[in-house]
Amino acid sequence: MMTPEIGHYALVLAFALAICQSVFPLYGYFTKQDGFVATAKPLANLQGLALLISFIVLTAGFLSHDFTIKYVADNSNLNLPWYFRMSAVWGAHEGSLLLWALILAFWGVAVAFFSQGIPERMAALVLSVMGMIAVGFLAFMLFTSNPFVRILPFAPANGSDLNPLLQDPGLIFHPPMLYMGYVGLSVAFAFAMASLISGELNEKWARWSRPWTTVAWAFLTLGIGLGSWWAYYELGWGGWWFWDPVENASLIPWLVATALMHSLAVTEKRGLFRSWTLLLAIAAFSLSLLGTFLVRSGVLTSVHAFANDPDRGVFILAFLVLVVGSSLTLFAVRASTVSKPGEFGWVSRESFLLFNNLILTVMAVSVLLGTLYPLLVDSLGGGKVSVGPPFFNAVFVPLTAILVSGMAFGPLSNWRSSDDPKLFRPLIVTLIVSVVAGLVWPFVHDGQFSIPTAIGVTVALWLAIATVIDLVRKVRSYGGLGVTLSRVEKGTIGMWLAHFGVAVMIFGVVMVENHTVHRDLRMGVGDTQTLGQYDVIMTDLKVIDGPNFVSDAATFEIYQGDRLYKTVMPEKRRYDASGMIMTEAAIDSGFTRDLYIAMGEPLGGGDWAVRLSIKPYVDWIWAGALLMGIGGFVAITDKRYRRRVTRNTPDTEVAGVDGARA
Repeated sequence: MMTPEIGHYALVLAFALAICQSVFPLYGYFTKQDGFVATAKPLANLQGLALLISFIVLTAGFLSHDFTIKYVADNSNLNLPWYFRMSAVWGAHEGSLLLWALILAFWGVAVAFFSQGIPERMAALVLSVMGMIAVGFLAFMLFTSNPFVRILPFAPANGSDLNPLLQDPGLIFHPPMLYMGYVGLSVAFAFAMASLISGELNEKWARWSRPWTTVAWAFLTLGIGLGSWWAYYELGWGGWWFWDPVENASLIPWLVATALMHSLAVTEKRGLFRSWTLLLAIAAFSLSLLGTFLVRSGVLTSVHAFANDPDRGVFILAFLVLVVGSSLTLFAVRASTVSKPGEFGWVSRESFLLFNNLILTVMAVSVLLGTLYPLLVDSLGGGKVSVGPPFFNAVFVPLTAILVSGMAFGPLSNWRSSDDPKLFRPLIVTLIVSVVAGLVWPFVHDGQFSIPTAIGVTVALWLAIATVIDLVRKVRSYGGLGVTLSRVEKGTIGMWLAHFGVAVMIFGVVMVENHTVHRDLRMGVGDTQTLGQYDVIMTDLKVIDGPNFVSDAATFEIYQGDRLYKTVMPEKRRYDASGMIMTEAAIDSGFTRDLYIAMGEPLGGGDWAVRLSIKPYVDWIWAGALLMGIGGFVAITDKRYRRRVTRNTPDTEVAGVDGARA
């Protein structure tokens, strides 16, 4: 059995290394001592190694049932399956912080390894800023949230068990994916701060920062998508998004990161929007810290919240104020050297990207205000108020429709000016086609007209066709699909995938929100209910003993006419250690719909409350998110991000920076 003290000592060592990583490269940069500058990469690698050791020790504690560690005893159990013991490492506050710190170190190691195309002094500044961020989180962990605290004098014979909400395969992957996105935004922030410190505020820093921002955005997209999917099938409500404050805490930085990703494109290609891009980089990471504060301070009540400790909240709030205050102060000092005058037409790619940036920012601010308003009112003595889906939908839905118009026109426009009306003629024609299709689709689907469906289908179809039009133009230009995909920039291919993914997601959201067939019923063994084209019969009810739970499981046979289509078994589980009750829905997924069956509460006499639903095209929501994430990963494979610094090249210049501007 690994000694927990090894993990604790590794944490202390990582903290010391993070301090050195913060100070030495920065000192070397300002004193022009290359020896100190050269310490940045080794220190980043050593910090990553120390945190990896610490993480391995904590994981070993869970796998070996080391209940002398308080965190293990609070979040594990002798009967907990091994794979959930693995995910329990990050299943609560202290372990999730360790995972956060490890992923931050991973990003630092990645910057150190993949920074051959960046001048050494600039890479050292980036790693120094990342070291400062690591100091904050490691201090938070060591002084308020140490996962290696021992239970004295005697360890319990068994643990308290992992929160049953987290005993699910989706939670094995969702937090690491989400953290990869959250923490990845620190790299964009570090590049922005390094550029402000060095004064290198030209197109080069945008090129260096852009792939890191894109991959962080892709991870964040997939992480949010996985969380939505988990909520859909695990909570038993059948919803895919609830405007929960903690869901919003991940959506807000995603919106700002999306704006940042597109703003970086303009800064890289045209040298414009520099001030705006820097502010977005600061805001994206700051909002990820704000999300951390909301989740861990206890100010919010949510199924996603990790901790309820005001002292920890004060620490994170102080860190947030320090990060935001110092970065904005540095920006203000450098403001006079940041902006660059530039001209572009009212109808141009720059104008459409700026338009979408503003819309995304308004969306983020709207969600932020809706999330924080109840907290503000309560703190001022105004009592408890609730801001729910009606507000967010009323604001978010029309803004999304407006955003799509910019997404449709932007890729087809030229830099500087797009005054030729022929350029957008296909879009106007396809808009008319999309409107007609949107009006007809509700009748085709279920014979009932719906204005929200008509508008939503129109918007989704128009964006999808606009993306295909851009692809077709490139194919005609290059002379074939294969040639196009081999010669066009990977960033363009990634954009096509991401934009098409948005269209797919919008269609799925519109259909499931407006055409779900839903029934809450009382059923017992032998009862039959009709749901759409299906007859649903409860044929059996039995008790199942699981590894650490007891389950009431009902068997349902689903018929289409006289044909038995499928047999499913939803469950209601009671976990032994905590006594918590969890719903395990039975879901038959299909290309055009999900058949969703969930058990509610026992009603006596062997009857149960049962929820039956048909959810049309709901899986398209996550298919769209997957396409968006894949698009981000494809974009970062672009060859221009792999250029190296040429020999005998001053730190202020990079080979190939003035190359292709596609």
